[in-house]
Amino acid sequence: MKLVIAVINDEDAHLVMNELNIKGFQVTKLASTGGFLRSGNTTVFIGVQKEKVEKVVSIIKAKCKTKKKITVANQPYLSTPEGYIPYPIEVTSGGATIFVIDVEQFEKI
Repeated sequence: MKLVIAVINDEDAHLVMNELNIKGFQVTKLASTGGFLRSGNTTVFIGVQKEKVEKVVSIIKAKCKTKKKITVANQPYLSTPEGYIPYPIEVTSGGATIFVIDVEQFEKI
């Protein structure tokens, strides 16, 4: 058994979860926040047999698209140096970060 953990953009979460459910996969969802852009993410956990991992990953890839966007560079957390001026930067957001790990034991109670 494998555990697929995917961190996806909130905008794509509904599409991913809906498609996984239609294809018969059960999904556990957690709200999470990205560190760099401090934007909302959704982390999903999908337990599957080894043979079905590629199907799950392909669904996630099909529904999660990257996007270019302009944002203001984050201010430092500590005291800002005098004269700090935030400036716009182009970043890539969206997409997915996918982890596939072995599951030693699985129980559903």
